[in-house]
Amino acid sequence: MHLKVIIDDELYTLNVPDEIVHDSGDFFDQMDRDMDAGRQMGREWVARLDVEDRIRIIGDKLLSALERENHDVGRMMAAYILNRAPALDTLLLDTTGEIRNTEIRYRSL
Repeated sequence: MHLKVIIDDELYTLNVPDEIVHDSGDFFDQMDRDMDAGRQMGREWVARLDVEDRIRIIGDKLLSALERENHDVGRMMAAYILNRAPALDTLLLDTTGEIRNTEIRYRSL
């Protein structure tokens, strides 16, 4: 599967093996349980995260992994996003530290 990510006006297409997207449900469920208590999103605490909040948080982790060239973590973060939002087309990652500014674009049906 592919996830398009835009970082500072540069488009990257991340290739994530289907097996990871479909067979890592237990790991993704644990990630969700970890986020169930809420998270800091920029300057705001969000107690109840919806799917898009979770995608933005994981997108921020993806950005960090890409910056550090940690391909294994990056692949798992991309796989989580593709698993939880299969209609997602492109993620425009905010690089200023304001997670809420990350833009999520879905495929048109």
